[in-house]
Amino acid sequence: MDLDIRRMRYFVAVAEECSFVRAASRLYMTQPALSRQIRALEEDLDVVLFLRDRQGTVLTRAGHQLLEDARPMLAMAQAVQQRVRTANREVNQFTIGFMPGVIVTPIVREFARMAPQLDIDVVHTSVTDQVDFLLDGRVDVCYVRLPLPEGMFEVVPLFPEPRVVALSSEHPFAELKAVHVEDLRDMTLLQDPRDVPEWRGRVPLDPVAPPGDAGRFPATIEECLQTVALGSGCYVMPAGMAGFYRRDDVVYLTLEGVAPRMVALAYSKHRTMPELLQFAELSRRMLGPGPD
Repeated sequence: MDLDIRRMRYFVAVAEECSFVRAASRLYMTQPALSRQIRALEEDLDVVLFLRDRQGTVLTRAGHQLLEDARPMLAMAQAVQQRVRTANREVNQFTIGFMPGVIVTPIVREFARMAPQLDIDVVHTSVTDQVDFLLDGRVDVCYVRLPLPEGMFEVVPLFPEPRVVALSSEHPFAELKAVHVEDLRDMTLLQDPRDVPEWRGRVPLDPVAPPGDAGRFPATIEECLQTVALGSGCYVMPAGMAGFYRRDDVVYLTLEGVAPRMVALAYSKHRTMPELLQFAELSRRMLGPGPD
């Protein structure tokens, strides 16, 4: 049995809307037609994906698992289409993704000199969407901060990056240069604690979070820092990002007792473009630790 990509799109729409009616409107189809497609998908998989009650439409355990796998699968399908269309153009396009705190200008300049046949573009990403840019084909290569989902990408580790904690400038620790993670036990961490395995303090609780989610957190780094500035918690980030997100009402302290984040270069395992290896080797030479 082969999964129907169209039905997978329908499933994701219902899962995100928590409503067959809203999902049908979003997909420009009737609700009965959408229900038939979801029923057919459930029959193909021999599972129940949704439960419907007075509170609305909720995912089953099998539905949660399918949603976790469906999003990257759909992104990969979109990336295939994009790369095929790009390959049909006369211009040989090469797109590089970069994040705050990782300076890539010298590498891009050198690569442009080495590969004059390429039309090189540079795209800004963030820690929260770096995987999306790789999956859906918006970039050919991307500077990332590990970890990434296993088995999907070729990863070239470059250098470890220490981490800092963002605190309100009114916090008693604000005058310090460094703080140990154990000293922050009384604070609330404004991000998924899986990002900071050493964390032993508080996290915001969300009684309606799906299994595996510890709480509800601000959606963007900017929202996290706004909450930090108000004195409602702290946020841990790679040191290179601190200079990019400077604010007068937030201070950044070196965070001791936590592992650094590894900065790496990543690209799809399925790509055969020779310039990928050339760019990876250049990045390793200019950003990596050098020979042992």
